[in-house]
Amino acid sequence: MTQINRAARTCAVQALFQFDCGRSGDPDAVRAALDRGESPGSSEDRQAGFDLAVKVWSRIDDADAVIAPLSTEWPTQRQPRIDRNLLRLGWYELKVDGVPAGICINDAVEIAKEFASEKSASFVNAILDQINRGGAQ
Repeated sequence: MTQINRAARTCAVQALFQFDCGRSGDPDAVRAALDRGESPGSSEDRQAGFDLAVKVWSRIDDADAVIAPLSTEWPTQRQPRIDRNLLRLGWYELKVDGVPAGICINDAVEIAKEFASEKSASFVNAILDQINRGGAQ
């Protein structure tokens, strides 16, 4: 299995964004978009990112149930798509996959800095830190 690195995580967020925009009914189109778009990394990174996104997407209700009480000022439906999908990915990696917090949170923050708004990195960091510390299960 391919190691999940920042390039794969970036691809996962890109796929989750597309799923969130209504493309969840056509995963092949999302996978193809990763290959022909500006997605980083190798073909193995893109595949690993897509596979991770599919797993995360299958658990978004669980993720959102954890994230919502930690973000009462910004309910999930009001969060920018990049932010909410970084949070979903972070929750999955922390609570389901057992990825070390330092790796998971750092990559989420760096991806937020690259693709999201000016305040997103701090927001993502704060919520994922709360999840990691057991602020929500």
